[in-house]
Amino acid sequence: MMRVSRRQLLQALGASGAAAGIGFAAYTSGVGRGRAVVTRTLVPVAGLPRALEGLRIGLLSDTHCGRFLPASEVAAAATILRDQSPDLVLLAGDYVSFADRSMVAPCADALAVARARFGVFAVTGNHDPEPTVIAEFERRGIQVLRDQCTSILARGERISLGGLRYWSNKTADVGQLFRNANGFPVLLSHDPRRFRQAAQTGVPLVLSGHTHGGQVVVPWLGAPAAARFPVVSGLARRDKTTLYVSRGLGTVYLPIRLNCPPEIAVLTLTRA
Repeated sequence: MMRVSRRQLLQALGASGAAAGIGFAAYTSGVGRGRAVVTRTLVPVAGLPRALEGLRIGLLSDTHCGRFLPASEVAAAATILRDQSPDLVLLAGDYVSFADRSMVAPCADALAVARARFGVFAVTGNHDPEPTVIAEFERRGIQVLRDQCTSILARGERISLGGLRYWSNKTADVGQLFRNANGFPVLLSHDPRRFRQAAQTGVPLVLSGHTHGGQVVVPWLGAPAAARFPVVSGLARRDKTTLYVSRGLGTVYLPIRLNCPPEIAVLTLTRA
């Protein structure tokens, strides 16, 4: 039987640890980050008008278009969403990283691929240079809601879609948004923490992003970022308000996702 010295054992363990680290990095920055999945979710909504039962909303968020996610990949995701034939497409902010104005136009071109019967609407996130996003998106037919509410006629029923800026975070801001609403209220907010204010003002549906689904979800422990948010991905309910949070497409700081694949969300509304 061959004897292994302590030095040889430590060298072998070091090599295997390095290999595991390389494998982990390859997974999180490659497979874990790059394969966007289409999720299809029934979203129960209190007081939903019968005419809106079955309405399908496509939701994209947090593209962070740039070094880690090129515009071509954003366009590919927008094409996949378009091919799902949603009735309405909503974009939940953080299209670029660190207010990079040079990437706004390429990202706008990519997202303009998405189409929907009742239109494409967007809000900005904390990484977005607002004036540039508004100009470039609206030039391509994407309406950006900046603390604004718009009326959408869908299936003979009015939807009052309110879009909240990231920095508008008070209950009064949400209330003001829907003060003169003449349809069924839906809030599009980059930050899911506006869920609490929406519930306080009786808004029945909130759609958000911002969390990246936690970006890194550790087995048995969950996402370290989870404590900061009502939920880091998927559905949540408070009183008569439903929240859906998209995991988004891109990453920020590091091109890493673990147990948290990028998401192209297709939401089907149903009566709660």
